[in-house]
Amino acid sequence: MSLLRRAAELAEDHLASLPERPVGESTGYEDVVAALDEPLPESGEEPVDVVERLAAVVAPATVASPGPRYFGFVTGGVLPAALAADWLVSAWDQNAFSLVSSPAAAAVEAVTERWVLEVLGLPESAGVGFTTGATAANLTCILAARHALLARHGWDVEADGLAGAPPITVVVGEHVHASMLVALRYAGLGAGRAVRVPAPGGAMDPRELALADGPTIVCAQAGEVNTGACDPLAAIADATREHGAWLHVDGAFGMWAAAAPSLRHLVRGAERADSWAVDAHKWLNVPYDGGLAIVADRGTLNAAMGIAADYLPQGAAREPIAHVPESSRRARAIPVYAALRQLGRAGIAELVERNCALARRAADGLRELPGAEILNDVVLNQVLVRFDDDDDATRAAVDAVQRSGEAWLGGTVWEGRAAIRVSVSNWSTTEADIDRLVAAFAAARP
Repeated sequence: MSLLRRAAELAEDHLASLPERPVGESTGYEDVVAALDEPLPESGEEPVDVVERLAAVVAPATVASPGPRYFGFVTGGVLPAALAADWLVSAWDQNAFSLVSSPAAAAVEAVTERWVLEVLGLPESAGVGFTTGATAANLTCILAARHALLARHGWDVEADGLAGAPPITVVVGEHVHASMLVALRYAGLGAGRAVRVPAPGGAMDPRELALADGPTIVCAQAGEVNTGACDPLAAIADATREHGAWLHVDGAFGMWAAAAPSLRHLVRGAERADSWAVDAHKWLNVPYDGGLAIVADRGTLNAAMGIAADYLPQGAAREPIAHVPESSRRARAIPVYAALRQLGRAGIAELVERNCALARRAADGLRELPGAEILNDVVLNQVLVRFDDDDDATRAAVDAVQRSGEAWLGGTVWEGRAAIRVSVSNWSTTEADIDRLVAAFAAARP
């Protein structure tokens, strides 16, 4: 037990440093490799020595992504209840794939499933799989869509594969996220075959959505990763229903707008989709990894994901193994449950709305800097900024802020021009942190 207490002390020291430590790493990849790349010990070491060595070498090389001044990659922080619950998950060490392997994990997953559907305003009959993140969630949903569409044409894709199957058309927006394209690759549908629809400002134009009546998946977005724009989901749902297409919503962070009364209109119509991919380690602020694959027809999800073997249970109860493409996995639902319980419905709404208000504050502050241009309508938590209408000046600004340690945020390319993306997703970020970000850019400018 002294080992775990020491690990907790080291973890608490790390967490306490986050508000003021440089956001980027203090030592780099090569330094860590050089410090750790020793001959494998012949007889091993004391566990406490191993943990202290890791903390001493690795902690300085970590990015302070759980901290309040990290604005990169739409990454949330870690809520206290979710972090503590995640420690318990590791200590309990449950294989959460089935009710038999872990009744406890299966029970928490069943309750968390219901809470997730309630807070997102999705059909209570839907099935939720707890995945590593949005990439696996998108893949899971696309596999469910593939199953359903081909089954309508009398084709058993799980038994017979795709060779000779009726072709499936996939429609995506012009600014489709890379994880969606990866999911199409993994599902054998081909990222390069996807039909792209114009998406001015990041949101798909439904007037350009020309659908046929064959097997079709329309992949819409709630929260474009650069601008935060949401596709007009109600209009897209009308079109997909008319043609019998499957509507999937990639809502990795944007679907959490459904939990906030002032933002819910941005995702109106999302509840009419057939599937949704959502990240919990983004706006719900649970530890990595935590994604949600949600399919309106649980039977379709189970048919696409289910595994049969003589040694596996085949009962009528809800089986986690029939919801995700993993047989061995940790109890990911438990930190999600803890986060939902800590925040409650009102707390989730407050977190999302506060982050969006902070993003608007960042945009207002940056707009006042000489040469700054805000490139997007700040509808959610994303801000795109460019300096001097020049690629080199913009890249130099983000590099200087990263080196300063005052904040971490990344560069991107928007409509062919270099830009800087500010993502406000952390529960602990304050107005003072936003003001420090703006000041860091002011100091970085010539």
